[in-house]
Amino acid sequence: MIEFDRPLCGCILIIIVITFFCSLPQLVVNLSLMHWFSSLLDWHLCAVFAGKIAGAYLLALPIGWERERAEHSVGVRTFPLVAMASCGYVLLADNLSGGDAAARSRIIQGLTTGIGFIGGGAIMRGRGNVHGTATAASIWNTGVLGAAVASSRYEIAIILSLINLITLRFLMPLKSRLDHRERQERSE
Repeated sequence: MIEFDRPLCGCILIIIVITFFCSLPQLVVNLSLMHWFSSLLDWHLCAVFAGKIAGAYLLALPIGWERERAEHSVGVRTFPLVAMASCGYVLLADNLSGGDAAARSRIIQGLTTGIGFIGGGAIMRGRGNVHGTATAASIWNTGVLGAAVASSRYEIAIILSLINLITLRFLMPLKSRLDHRERQERSE
């Protein structure tokens, strides 16, 4: 058994305590709340991610607005949320995969499946007609839009958003005419 010299241990303990209290003001300055908080997060990366997620939100908002205006079951809340979630998943996949393309691909495949499930909920069948397929496709497109923003492929995200909005907004009169013509042919 090792024996300790009690007076020597006491002196060492006193030196440690004095050193701690003498350096305490410097420790408090160095570990201020902001310093401590900034040591937890990479603020530049937070700003980049927040910008990407906000970009996905803003690019999906007009699509959701159009669906809401047309009085569909999903709209101004669902589309931006799908885009933000997709963007978040892909950002997370980039971080977790460590550059492994196969791992990133599996995360995106799971994302695609989940978005398909949400889109499936928008499709309704009644009176021999199927409704909501354009909304479901738009939800799926919004997921891709979010993934494109996360991958810094803003040109793809902007093109997807514009074409989706144009399709929903400006092809509706054509669809109405085609549906009307089809109903007339059935009644004859």
